[in-house]
Amino acid sequence: MKLVLMSPLFGLWLSIFAYLVGILIFRRFPHPLTTPLLLATIIIIAFLKLTHISYQDYYKGGVYLNTLIVPSTVALGIPLYQTFHLMRHHARSILLATSLAALVNTGFTAIVAKIFGMNFFLAISLFPKSVTTAMAVGIVDKMQGIATVTLVVVVATGILTSVMGPTLLKLLKIEDPVAIGLALGGTGHAIGTGVALKYGRVSGAMAGLAIGITGLMYVFISPIVAAIILK
Repeated sequence: MKLVLMSPLFGLWLSIFAYLVGILIFRRFPHPLTTPLLLATIIIIAFLKLTHISYQDYYKGGVYLNTLIVPSTVALGIPLYQTFHLMRHHARSILLATSLAALVNTGFTAIVAKIFGMNFFLAISLFPKSVTTAMAVGIVDKMQGIATVTLVVVVATGILTSVMGPTLLKLLKIEDPVAIGLALGGTGHAIGTGVALKYGRVSGAMAGLAIGITGLMYVFISPIVAAIILK
């Protein structure tokens, strides 16, 4: 058993199996709360707790899935290229929406951190929670934040977006594919983009675009907000 746990294949296959189970449950009971990624996360946590297997042993295999984050993010450029005409047509709206979203997000986070007396480095680690993992870690490293905290909030934000995003869009009666893509991709990064693709190619392309632009906006806005509010 110890040899099995020490093998990188253990964490890799556990992750794949948990996600497949999540897909099966979602197909049988389609609902935002049965999103495959959310179910897979719950299954893995429950399994590790019940078997008393350490996260370090699991992550020996799980780390290989993390290496796919960057190429999968780059691959989102394919649907973006196919709908490039939409990007040019909505350029002003896209830039304005992502800029305001990044400013409101970081500003609200900084204000809450200031009110509760949160540590400066912990507070700035929460800033890029709507940025895809590869870019979020780079932003936090430059600002000397805590990358581990950033990874947790990035994943949590993506999962919450995949769970609550479709419901909120439905309640607000938002049906424009461009708006749907920008909302899901700009908030839930790669995970939100996966949900946006279910709405069609246009929404998926806009979500992929939102990932890149949102990341760039956070690079410029995060240090300014931290300097003004957190000091």
